Amino acid sequence: MKPPHDPRHDALFLRACRREPVERTPIWLMRQAGRYLPEYRAVRGRVGFMELCKTPSLAAEVMLATVDRLGVDAAIIFSDLLPILEPMGLDLEFAAGEGPVIHNPVRGAEDVARVLELDDLDPLGFVFDCVRATRAGLDDRIPVIGFAGAPFTLAGYCIEGGTSRAWLHTKSLMYGAPAAWHDLMDRIARAVSRYLVAQLDAGAQCVQLFDSWVGCLGPDDYRRYVLPHSRTALEAAAARAPVIHFATGNPALLPLLAEAGGSVIGVDWRIGLDEAWRAVGHDRAIQGNLDPAVLLADRDTVRHRAREVLAAAGGRPGHIFNLGHGVHPQTPVENVLELVATVKAGG
Repeated sequence: MKPPHDPRHDALFLRACRREPVERTPIWLMRQAGRYLPEYRAVRGRVGFMELCKTPSLAAEVMLATVDRLGVDAAIIFSDLLPILEPMGLDLEFAAGEGPVIHNPVRGAEDVARVLELDDLDPLGFVFDCVRATRAGLDDRIPVIGFAGAPFTLAGYCIEGGTSRAWLHTKSLMYGAPAAWHDLMDRIARAVSRYLVAQLDAGAQCVQLFDSWVGCLGPDDYRRYVLPHSRTALEAAAARAPVIHFATGNPALLPLLAEAGGSVIGVDWRIGLDEAWRAVGHDRAIQGNLDPAVLLADRDTVRHRAREVLAAAGGRPGHIFNLGHGVHPQTPVENVLELVATVKAGG
């Protein structure tokens, strides 16, 4: 007997991920639930960031309110890249005013052995409950996107103990102890793979891999030290659902991102969308790529720059409109609404 058709399969966003013809370009925004929204600030006034992430009902509430307010075409779960590191043995804290801090960083080859295999996903159950709660609160037209940090970005946090400008500790381990580096990246890649698949099992219909810091590398180093591990992280999820592979900072890496995997390649604003699409190949969908700083300008500028991105896509099937990174906290809500309305109107 033929299984019943799932209407969620036909959501605008998912059709664009599959490069099928769509009646208009879908739009969602990275960091679409954030400090620029009064609804988010009201919740954060009651709970800390990690408490919010680890309370599925609140995390879903924040994203559902955001989707309702903005009218976007997809809901990414409200979470963070780094909680996956806690059950792997990293001592993570979100320090007020400092961002994430890892108190026991991996600084040498001898430290890699204490990074645990993520065999038990139960400590991350709050993420999967968030997926379920978010899915339950949406109609079938709005898919749920799960996500994870990419192996390089997570390794960078593990090694630096937080964010960095130059990623010198990370590169020192990568260049100076390549066997230890690949061991660490293997452990993280396997963990990310399991984590993404578990989000799909919980009801996500797409997942995105964020390689937020890999732009500090050149193409040769990406191929040697990163690409195989990103491929491992993506393969199992990609066999199940659309996967968005996003990196920022270095457009020269785009063909290698596509080689590592992903049915959709996310791009930032440092390259024109048409040029980026040629670089990754028109056999992939593409996501992007308005500079989020444009949303700090006047609404005429927002409309004009959004139309430029749409024009660069040229009406080719497979474009998902997004920013080249997350919404800035000081962004006026009216400008975000103007952007969504402009894209929905086709420019």
